[in-house]
Amino acid sequence: METRMVMQREKEENLSKMSHGMEMSSQATKRTFTSSDEEAPYSDYYPIIPANLMSVKEILNMDNLPRHRTWEILKETMAADEEYHRDKWTLFGNEVEKVEIDVIRNQQALRTRPDIMGLRKQAEQKARDHMRYLERLSQKAPDFPIPLRAHTVWEGMTVKLSCTVQGCPTPKVTWYKNGVLLRMSEQPWNYSLTQKFGLNSLEIRRCSSEDAGEYKVIAKSALGEAMTYATLVVNSYEGAMAGSEHSRTSTLPLKEEAHFGTTFPPTWVKEGESMTLQCTFTSGLLPFQQDVSWFRDGVQLHQSSTVDIKTMENKASITLMAAYKEHEGLYTARLKTYDGVQDSSAYVYVTDASAAVVGGPASPLCVQVSDINKDYVFLTWQPPSADGASPVEGYYVERCDLSQGKWVRCNVHTQKMCYYPVFGLKEGAMYRFRVRAVNKAGAGRPSKATKPIVTADPLEQNRTMVVKVDRGRKITITKDELEGQIKNPSPPTNVHACEVSDTFVVLSWTEPEPRGKEPLTFYVERSLTGKSSWELASLDMVVNSPRFPVFDLVKGKQYNFRVRSINKFGVSDPSEPSMPISLGKPQEVPAPPQSVMAIRDTDTSVLLQWKEPKEKDDILGYYLYCNETGTQEWKIVNNKPVKGTRFTAHGLKTGKEYMFRLKSVSRAGNSVYSNVSLPIVVKSALYVPSAPSAIALLLCTGSEMVLGWRAPAYNGGDPVRGYYLEKREKGMTTWKEVNIKPVNERKIKVSNLTSGSLYQFRVFAANVVGVGNPSEASEAFLCEKWTMPEPGCPYDLELREVRDNSLVLLWQAPLYEGRGPVTGYLLEISQGYQSDNWTALNDKPISGTHYKVSGLQAGQTYRLRVLAVNEAGVGSASLPSESVTAQTCPGAKDIEIGVDDDGFIYLGYESDEIRDGSQMLWNKNYREPIDAERAQVQTTNDRSVLTFTDPSEEDLGLYTVAMSDNPNVSSSYDFTAEDLERLKELSWQVRNPLIALKSDWQVEVSETGSVRLWLQTESLSDAAELRLIFNDKEISSTPRRKINFDKAKGLVEILIDQLSLEDEGSYTAQLKDGRAKNQFTLVFVDKKFRDTLALADSNRRDHQRKSGPYFQEFLSWSVNEDCELIIKCKVTNTTKDTSLRWFKEGVEVIQAVYDRASGVSSLTIPQVTKKEVGSYRAVVSDGRGEDVSTLELLGGEYDKLLQQLSKQCALSAGPLRIQGTAEGLKLYCLLKYYVSYLKAIWYFKEKRIDQENRTKTGSSLQNIWIEILNPTESDKGGYTLEMFDGEETHKRHLDLSGQAFADALLEHQRLKQAAIAERNQAKVTKGLPDVVAIMEGKSLCLTCFIDGEPAPEVFWLRNDKEINNQGQFVITKEPKCSTITVNDVNTENSGKYSIYVRNKFGSETVDVTVSVYKHGEKPPANAVEMGL
Repeated sequence: METRMVMQREKEENLSKMSHGMEMSSQATKRTFTSSDEEAPYSDYYPIIPANLMSVKEILNMDNLPRHRTWEILKETMAADEEYHRDKWTLFGNEVEKVEIDVIRNQQALRTRPDIMGLRKQAEQKARDHMRYLERLSQKAPDFPIPLRAHTVWEGMTVKLSCTVQGCPTPKVTWYKNGVLLRMSEQPWNYSLTQKFGLNSLEIRRCSSEDAGEYKVIAKSALGEAMTYATLVVNSYEGAMAGSEHSRTSTLPLKEEAHFGTTFPPTWVKEGESMTLQCTFTSGLLPFQQDVSWFRDGVQLHQSSTVDIKTMENKASITLMAAYKEHEGLYTARLKTYDGVQDSSAYVYVTDASAAVVGGPASPLCVQVSDINKDYVFLTWQPPSADGASPVEGYYVERCDLSQGKWVRCNVHTQKMCYYPVFGLKEGAMYRFRVRAVNKAGAGRPSKATKPIVTADPLEQNRTMVVKVDRGRKITITKDELEGQIKNPSPPTNVHACEVSDTFVVLSWTEPEPRGKEPLTFYVERSLTGKSSWELASLDMVVNSPRFPVFDLVKGKQYNFRVRSINKFGVSDPSEPSMPISLGKPQEVPAPPQSVMAIRDTDTSVLLQWKEPKEKDDILGYYLYCNETGTQEWKIVNNKPVKGTRFTAHGLKTGKEYMFRLKSVSRAGNSVYSNVSLPIVVKSALYVPSAPSAIALLLCTGSEMVLGWRAPAYNGGDPVRGYYLEKREKGMTTWKEVNIKPVNERKIKVSNLTSGSLYQFRVFAANVVGVGNPSEASEAFLCEKWTMPEPGCPYDLELREVRDNSLVLLWQAPLYEGRGPVTGYLLEISQGYQSDNWTALNDKPISGTHYKVSGLQAGQTYRLRVLAVNEAGVGSASLPSESVTAQTCPGAKDIEIGVDDDGFIYLGYESDEIRDGSQMLWNKNYREPIDAERAQVQTTNDRSVLTFTDPSEEDLGLYTVAMSDNPNVSSSYDFTAEDLERLKELSWQVRNPLIALKSDWQVEVSETGSVRLWLQTESLSDAAELRLIFNDKEISSTPRRKINFDKAKGLVEILIDQLSLEDEGSYTAQLKDGRAKNQFTLVFVDKKFRDTLALADSNRRDHQRKSGPYFQEFLSWSVNEDCELIIKCKVTNTTKDTSLRWFKEGVEVIQAVYDRASGVSSLTIPQVTKKEVGSYRAVVSDGRGEDVSTLELLGGEYDKLLQQLSKQCALSAGPLRIQGTAEGLKLYCLLKYYVSYLKAIWYFKEKRIDQENRTKTGSSLQNIWIEILNPTESDKGGYTLEMFDGEETHKRHLDLSGQAFADALLEHQRLKQAAIAERNQAKVTKGLPDVVAIMEGKSLCLTCFIDGEPAPEVFWLRNDKEINNQGQFVITKEPKCSTITVNDVNTENSGKYSIYVRNKFGSETVDVTVSVYKHGEKPPANAVEMGL
């Protein structure tokens, strides 16, 4: 209730202040003036007001108004068209008249007003100079003329502590309570601080015992420091002094603010993929902390369609929907705190996506659009870091009109520089742009597209003015309305080059003034400098904006340009020519940076520094590249140019050696590589340790205190060598050393203390680099002898073996045991960074000083503490351990147990974290040292081994290992009795080894009939020994039975040239090699022996057969993919005299082919028929002997052949096809060829098709078909052809419906009509001879037989002209025949004669050549002689 009243009172005060501020602001008026050094706006001098709103005619007639060419033109125009425009001039009443008069009055005043602003600036400057002079004269160190005084008040009262401070410059005043900085934001409802005219007051409302204490004020300035303090005593109404336990009143505790817990590390993301960065907090965010800000390279990021920012109770994240190279940089999460802000930063690297073409370059970046006009923009970009397989040759610029959604290339030829003018755009359209790099492999990936831009006139806003009138109304005035009467345009001015490169020039000019209301376009003309002839530079291009790029200039020549304005009324005069303009010199790529130096940073990063080149004006940044020593690959470090001369490269491998080099980046491209840095091994740099923490009082005797503390969180890369302690009495500011020499343990005894006094302590850690920062001051410990019965707090809590679901906690027993010895310990756990909700881990006390905590949640953060127990009860809790996240570190390993090569039992541990100078500390039960007589420790590289001398039950127990300078690298193993028994047996086997057997006794029979008995063991030394025992007798090598012993291979073999019955029995090989030995027995009797003997005899006989040519492969048959029968054999051991002959049924087959080189002979039968049945025999022979192979292709073997042939034919069958015929639809399947053994069955809609009137099936050599006669709609459906080869069924299916059926039916109808037409077509059935010879004077008779329905018409032609039936020519026509008779032929009747027949189904022409020869001449040899 009290707090609510205080808040209500503050709310009323704030409302009062706000209302007072509003009253003051409403009374103040602000006047603005324009000084002479400021450019006055256009409207201040020349009012631009439309004619339909107010009378401009009166303004134009005023003599004292400054004139402008616009007004002169308007006046002339109005005089000429006064009668036409008289009705359009309207006066809008008194309100508009007021505006008109005010405008005129203000313009007149502006011309005569003195330069008030300039005078004011001079006066203010003089005043500042005078004040600085007075300050220098009055400088004084801080002082308190009126110091603080002590107060004693009752609870619930309000007290004000006041003091005055003086000094020049004004000192900074800071308030402290009990030595701690007083934060007003912690209890704004309780504290109120005011500072006015040197009076500093602290008002404390409703005092409680918590407000009692010592208040101190410190004033600081550059000249010194002053301090004053006083004590506040708060009495309770019960009469107790402040500080008594009975007088304490409950106050509203200030919630603990959140801090960063786990933060995001350096991150790599592939171009175009999404990325999320996340950080967690130690507790829930307070209301004022909810707004977590994100920054990239210092620029704040906001929520958008491509950026998703989320803040939850205890974590915050940012997600980029698609990462591009422009998004690479240093990302920072910023959290508000009571003292300001807290940042967490990490670098994000964007790697190249896969190349668009093999060997192609990476994508450019940072495409920027500038100088936006109606039809023109200017683009700039940055080159990529990766050239690809060849250097970048140039760039392609692409644009996308968002109304069309299509990317179009802007330049035909590659642009070498990283800038380009884009011309010919549509006014008012929305565009995006992107760039591709090009090398010999082709165009690479496109860059990130620009944001959409709208092409428009950039000066449009300057031609518009808004005038405010009474009652909030506005009048919009544009130049276009005033210049509406301008017809013929004026020429542009100030023609010059705004962009110059070695390939193009961009011209710029100023539009004419006045411009007129009508839209303007421009003509650009050019001339060589010194010439008087001008040519059109813009040709057929429409220039809408005052920008025009010119690409076709000749290098080394100078040009002048001029521009004409154009509107619908005409073309202006040309502008003044520009100054001479020429192409610029090619921009050179920059020089590379120098003096590249790599410096140790962390275990995975290196700090790089370099010097910039001398010419650095055009450099945009630098690309970095790294190489792991021993490899040939140079990797890209960054894909966004780095500015400055230092950068930290992350993601390196710990302990590996790297080299670095750089490139300078400019618009002209990337430089060559810099010199390579010296190799550097990636390891953490050495720093002083961080500050220790958690100082605890472990024991107090009244004059001595024993203190303990927590080790630094970071040792600086070198083990902590010792600690220094300082002390001070409470209220004092001076710290005093406790120990001159460093202490190695994390505890110390402080002597010579005053009983009853309060002391504070702080600790420093030191390593080889130096002494680190001090810890925070401990709480004030009262020096008073401990007499409580409960034990003190345990101390020195350590965390080991942190895994996803478990960890091990170690601690030291309390130094103060209380009334009795400590009997056990209780453990408590808290989830979160700063949570005070503690949960017991064990119900019953444990006796040891270590405990394995299980059942943790992976990724959660925990704190632990320990309480000691004795007979009197539970003592105070230890300070909480450091916060730890349950997470297995990458590469974490466990202790392994085994037996080494010498038979010793060992415990081994490997870790990649072991560094130079690190020690692996082995202990038993975490604390007990290892007895050197029972075990020895040896550490080499990244492996540490604990080897037992002679393990026994005394050595059983829990063994632990930890790195000396990184206890997080740790593990443990419980050495049990089962392990001891198992490993002792294995140790005995190692110390008393058996020769290992690779292959037991084997029996082999060679092709010649000899027998080999052999076995193989592991490799043996040269000192190995062998004894062979046969039927209890040792044997040695003889000519008939040779014994071989290959020690290197461990091979023992017995070679028997000709096996006999006397070789039956058991064979034993006894081997010995140093300590190792073994023996192996072969029982070679009974069936095994008899089978071997028979095989040896058979091979011996076969070997004798193979003394001459013989068949390596006997006759066999196969069917290939072409359904051909192949019968082949293979012979070997042949000579040039060897012959190979084939026979079938005793008749030699000469079609067989024999290849002497390979020994293969084959007979190919393309098509199998009944005549292939029979017995085949092949004979190979020469002077050394002969061999015969026989193949009986009869009965079942022939049936098997047909089945395989049918299968192969069915496999060769293609898909079912449909064909329209004159009779109907034909479904068919093509094969290599068809055999009758292959049974073919047709199905329609899964029902077998039997032979019927409307279907007809058949087959040919390479075809199986079914024909559907006179098809109808009912024939639609699925057709299946089943081919059975005797074993398997092969199917082909066709769905005869839809378009396939319609097309086939249409083809059938067409062919049917074609068949009818062909059958009834007019034709000549018996034609004429090709050449006819006849003697002059005779009669020629040519007769043709014709056919066709209906009866065809008949025409006779001579030399393609119709012959009439008259005179010399007589034509007879009958239904099936026609004759032409030529009477009394002469030479003029020679030529080509034709008969032409036709009816409605077609026509046909038959030609004959008639040759007339004279008496005495011989007819042509190839002619048929005729004549009556």
